[in-house]
Amino acid sequence: MSKLTSAVKVLVVDDQPLIVEELCEFLESSGYRCVPCESGQQAVERFRGDGDIGLVLCDLHMPGLDGIQLVQQLQQIAGKHRAFEAIMLTGRADKQDVIKALRAGISDYYQKPIDLDELLEGLQRQEAALQERQKNVQLGHLNQKLQDLSSSIDDLYQDLDKVRRSPAAVSRDSAGAGSDEVDIPDIFHQLSPRQLDVARLVGKGQTNYQIACELGITENTVKLYVSQVLRLTHMHNRTQLALALSPRQVGGQQRVTAH
Repeated sequence: MSKLTSAVKVLVVDDQPLIVEELCEFLESSGYRCVPCESGQQAVERFRGDGDIGLVLCDLHMPGLDGIQLVQQLQQIAGKHRAFEAIMLTGRADKQDVIKALRAGISDYYQKPIDLDELLEGLQRQEAALQERQKNVQLGHLNQKLQDLSSSIDDLYQDLDKVRRSPAAVSRDSAGAGSDEVDIPDIFHQLSPRQLDVARLVGKGQTNYQIACELGITENTVKLYVSQVLRLTHMHNRTQLALALSPRQVGGQQRVTAH
């Protein structure tokens, strides 16, 4: 019966090469891809460079970084955007070590000599727990994006409401003789007042953050406005937009056309 290969890689760490080799051989025959390491420092580098590593199987007592210190460093690397589960292997059943390991966030531990079948069952349990944690991480990212989008939409509606209630909005087309619009290329006349405000500030070389502060809106809303301006004026990037609104272009009344 063929075994399915897990999408999650197992980081196997022990300062005894024979143990690493035996564990990797057994786990790979059980459907796992393994990343063998013979030191904590090597494990740190492998973890940092391979986002598929989601399970960590490491010895507690190792020279240099011990198992607990290793897991703590991996937690710092992972931060809030990456999840992993760790299992500790120990040759001495010291109660204090076990308590310390569990407090450090290590999910389970096994005493050497290891019963490989029990270890496999434990690894499978941790893989299932990892999948739930990864779902929560992804949901957290999506929720944050939804909050940002909601905030941006609220800002847009507020801007629209202000424009609709503003007397200047009513007389904009008819009173253009004394306004700044005579000083900008015709292609920009189709923009709303807020879009034009953003375009002018981009033309001055301001960043999204600076524009957001000056107009009292969020950076995400600024990004939406910049995207709208580029689309409506058929310009390719901020640099082209800035050049079109530069004093040289405007003062010389050079014609700006869509590409």
